[in-house]
Amino acid sequence: MKYALQWIRSLLFNMQMYVAMLVVAIIFLIPMLISQKGASMAAHVYCWWVVWSARWMIGLRVNIQGDIPQGEVLVAAKHQSFFDIIVIYNCLPRSKFIMKRQLLFTPIVGQYAYRLGCVPVNRGKGAAAIRKMVADVASGRVAPGQLVIYPQGTRVAPGAKRVYKMGSGVLYRELQQDCVPVALNTGIFWPKRSVLRKAGTATVEFMEPIPKGKPVAEFMELMEQAVEVRSRELMAEVGFYE
Repeated sequence: MKYALQWIRSLLFNMQMYVAMLVVAIIFLIPMLISQKGASMAAHVYCWWVVWSARWMIGLRVNIQGDIPQGEVLVAAKHQSFFDIIVIYNCLPRSKFIMKRQLLFTPIVGQYAYRLGCVPVNRGKGAAAIRKMVADVASGRVAPGQLVIYPQGTRVAPGAKRVYKMGSGVLYRELQQDCVPVALNTGIFWPKRSVLRKAGTATVEFMEPIPKGKPVAEFMELMEQAVEVRSRELMAEVGFYE
């Protein structure tokens, strides 16, 4: 019975979440078209709503740990669910994401992502995609702020293994910015391709920055070690063990 009730609450939560997306998109349509600031305001309102409504509708709370970056930095985060995108964007003052190009053609999400300055990447083109990503950032098309990249390139379920791609290392080298690793356990509560959302407290932790200027190979090792080790610890704290 408890599982069935949580499943129903999850279904209602998911439905209202997408209705809220449409409502916010309509309300902020003109501000979004006028300026990037309008698009950013809309995205922050929506992300705040999802985090707030998750708490009272499905019992899913968020615990933010560490110092939230405010300046120009690269943010390299674990990616386990759609919820971590929401939470990270809700935390950061001026963020934009490296995203797969196909999302540009998604209604509402694509239009707002473009206005926010997100950088689309064609994941099927390997080195060419990395060069295009770096060029987009270097050209100034991406507004100042926190540039968020998911080094594994896609959502990875808790306990699953996936290689860390070199794109984050190339960006780190070319941008000459510190990188803030982010560990999390959101996938425990918001599983991929599932209606069910679990009650509990999901943690997103901003860790100590990796200083700019390190060799790419060293950076990749430090970043992966930080993200993976701490994410496993956070998952273990809520009862998940690999």
